[in-house]
Amino acid sequence: MNADTTGGRLGTADREEAWQRLGKETFDLVVIGGGVVGAGTALDAATRGLRVALIEARDLASGTSSRSSKLFHGGLRYLEQLEFGLVREALRERELLLTRLAPHLVKPVSFLYPLTRRVWERPYTAAGLFLYDSMGGARSVPGQKHLSRAGALRMAPALKRNALIGGIRYYDAQADDARHTMTVARTAAHYGAVVRTSTQVVGFTREADRVSGVRIHDVEDGRSLEVQANAVINCTGVWTDELQRLSGSRGRFRVRASKGVHIVVPRDRIVSETGLILRTEKSVLFVIPWRNHWIVGTTDTDWNLDLAHPAATKHDIDYLLEHVNSVLATPLTHDDIEGVYAGLRPLLAGESEETSKLSREHAVARVSPGLVAIAGGKYTTYRVMAADAVDAASPDLPGRLQPSITDKVPLLGADGYHALVNQVDQLGARHGLHPYRVRHLLDRYGSLVHEVLELADGRPELLKPLTAAPDYLCVEVVYAASHEGALHLEDTLARRTRISIEYPHRGVDCAEQVAGLMGEVLGWTQETVAREIEVYKARVEAERDSQTQPDDQAADASRAAAPEARPELKEPEPAS
Repeated sequence: MNADTTGGRLGTADREEAWQRLGKETFDLVVIGGGVVGAGTALDAATRGLRVALIEARDLASGTSSRSSKLFHGGLRYLEQLEFGLVREALRERELLLTRLAPHLVKPVSFLYPLTRRVWERPYTAAGLFLYDSMGGARSVPGQKHLSRAGALRMAPALKRNALIGGIRYYDAQADDARHTMTVARTAAHYGAVVRTSTQVVGFTREADRVSGVRIHDVEDGRSLEVQANAVINCTGVWTDELQRLSGSRGRFRVRASKGVHIVVPRDRIVSETGLILRTEKSVLFVIPWRNHWIVGTTDTDWNLDLAHPAATKHDIDYLLEHVNSVLATPLTHDDIEGVYAGLRPLLAGESEETSKLSREHAVARVSPGLVAIAGGKYTTYRVMAADAVDAASPDLPGRLQPSITDKVPLLGADGYHALVNQVDQLGARHGLHPYRVRHLLDRYGSLVHEVLELADGRPELLKPLTAAPDYLCVEVVYAASHEGALHLEDTLARRTRISIEYPHRGVDCAEQVAGLMGEVLGWTQETVAREIEVYKARVEAERDSQTQPDDQAADASRAAAPEARPELKEPEPAS
């Protein structure tokens, strides 16, 4: 394992070096998929001393891992399904992330559970939350607090008086999922993993009866080569079955895609100092604080159409509005919605036909010599899934496999974060930034904030906010392209920042400014800048249109009309 001297940087020079290494070296493991499980698997393998490559066809977290509810939670509702092991495991992971692994990215968040039934509901819910707290939930966040109706309404004045008879407040944790996944991948690169996005696996290589590597294709410039590996791990989530077919091996489990839709509304539209968790007929609905906004979600329906671009329908949005409005004194309307996003959960196909009841536990299998697949699970337990995936590959690896140590490996930006929080005023004074702005940067970059601000040395204009998205500084866009692997406008507007869901213009009004800043770093011509803006605007238009459609088929057809930012993406070759 070579510890990386670039601090996990994913810039254009690093990208070219990664391509050269992929063609020349033999790896212990090739990990396919740049979501949180793939990034976590690469980090787990690299910190065990293995030579590892992480390959992603699009962008880091471009699938499910940027479209979650943004919560690290124990899964309170899994207690009702008596999945105590799953809850305990998730709470331990939440604790680790809050305290040791990523305190800069993962923060406590409070929720109010409104009680609506007299006599039995309070003791029943309290018992569940007591179990939640005693399993480890209350170690790093406050325990549950019981409230009368008046107390609950003081905490959440937005609620109708008749919507509750009392309430219980409890805590979970939240993070920007896309930023967290990207940081996990960069941490893997820091510990020697070769990380390369816009790199599609189009086939597998074999020696006798075992998988011996992959054929890859650069979807930016069309180059191809073969990568040699002792083992390959399929961490592609909802694409698991597709990769399985490509390998020519019979899968041990199937994955079903369940669509979850969220809407984003301004903070002032729901007057509350806490998030809300509401019961629905099928599952639960969250109202989650998110900076100056609320995220309301989620739905849970089968999806059998385009896996890369799941589309929200008018029906999905109406469902969310109807359920949240059932408890709000001032109802939300379509005009209040700033952003909408749809993601796919990779659920293990079970016996039950209802997706909300499919297991959130994960499955891992060595499907053939040299090939491991992992799927299912939930975002919170990505680290456990990663360790299981690497363990499953051990029969194909030379020598003795060291145990997983990622519970002791802080992500980039975690070390020194707490000290910097105490030095916010000095940092702000040094760079001419308001302390509020420095805190915002620390919660996105942690101690990497120095690296970000260094890019503005001699260029004070980079410390100005983006004109149409003032929550973000120009230097953050430059850093996204120079260090965080952003190759397209969409990567920066949808994932390195969350402009695409946080502003009513969805990134269109700052597309030109952001493309100009990225283009300086990535060497874009005027034609490339124009194409990036055009493709991004077409994406937003297609998404807006899909959100007015009545059903999945119509929404999918609308979304599919937008061009791909990565022009050379291929249909995978069938297995020979």
